[in-house]
Amino acid sequence: MRPYWKGYLKLALVSCPIALHAACSSAERIALRQINKATGNRLRQQLIDEETREPVAPEHKGRGYEVAKGHYLIVEDAELEAIEIESTHTIEIDSFVPRSQIDQRFFDTPYYITSCPASRSGRRPLRSFARPCAARAWWRSGGSCSRSASG
Repeated sequence: MRPYWKGYLKLALVSCPIALHAACSSAERIALRQINKATGNRLRQQLIDEETREPVAPEHKGRGYEVAKGHYLIVEDAELEAIEIESTHTIEIDSFVPRSQIDQRFFDTPYYITSCPASRSGRRPLRSFARPCAARAWWRSGGSCSRSASG
């Protein structure tokens, strides 16, 4: 399975290259489609303007933030790209917390990490990270904080 993300795991002065994999693949899930019971044909969704009830062409589809009931601030793709956080491709372990302090919802989408195959030097540090960890880690990646559900 292809990794979801590649980067580095960093704990103090030690870092090693890793790959993040989804523990569950969408290929393993069953996908049900909406169909017309009378014909057996697959149904397609159509974008409809809420006020005019007219169909909207895909090129006219955009995004907006609702600032008041029914009033939207249009946000362009270029504006979103301009504020995108630059990734360092590094997961920095800040601290460890007991599993009992982690809300169960953080385990809804499980991931696991492996050493990057291209670097054998990363295997020993990764193993040394994993052994003593009875707790889960707070980690920071690309400027946002999350809890690790692996381990």
